[in-house]
Amino acid sequence: MVTYDPATALVVVDVQNDFADPAGSLYVKGGEAIIPVVNGQVAAARAAGAHVVYTQDWHPEHTPHFAKDGGVWPDHCIQGTWGAAFHPALVVDGPVVRKGANGEDGYSGFTMRDPVSGATVPTELEGLLRSWGVERVVVCGLATDYCVKATALDAVRLGFATTILADAIAAVDLAPGDGERALAELRAAGATIARAEGD
Repeated sequence: MVTYDPATALVVVDVQNDFADPAGSLYVKGGEAIIPVVNGQVAAARAAGAHVVYTQDWHPEHTPHFAKDGGVWPDHCIQGTWGAAFHPALVVDGPVVRKGANGEDGYSGFTMRDPVSGATVPTELEGLLRSWGVERVVVCGLATDYCVKATALDAVRLGFATTILADAIAAVDLAPGDGERALAELRAAGATIARAEGD
């Protein structure tokens, strides 16, 4: 189980319709099933005086991230659309950090990478956490093998003690086992894998 305090932030990654609803364009199997667990963690964090922040994929209509423009993904989370909106069952109780708004890949909540030049730019997430005096982050959301992994790896790199909630994530598994490989990579990087509920 994870405990919260004012030096901890819960980072909720991309629980948006395109990922968490079966009608979404890039639906992550089981994505909607994590929402009650995430909501429970939001309540626990808030009750303990911890911080909660949300990331949101926020792509333009055309980006090299999309297959139609030379990338690998179907159109998803296009700014202002149903697919980009947070899932209606998600409790949103904190600031939102949008990523990929200028056509960057936007996997990590902390950084965005230009898919053409490879240049990396920070989002406002690190600055927010530092301004709150956060030392530890707890990461949950979608998807394990992409945005959750990238966000958690950046958190470790930036010096935050990082925990991933194994029962509040779901994987794309483009190749079978991608989710498990992502967790192994996170462990190797120094992150902790824990459960939100139970041991």
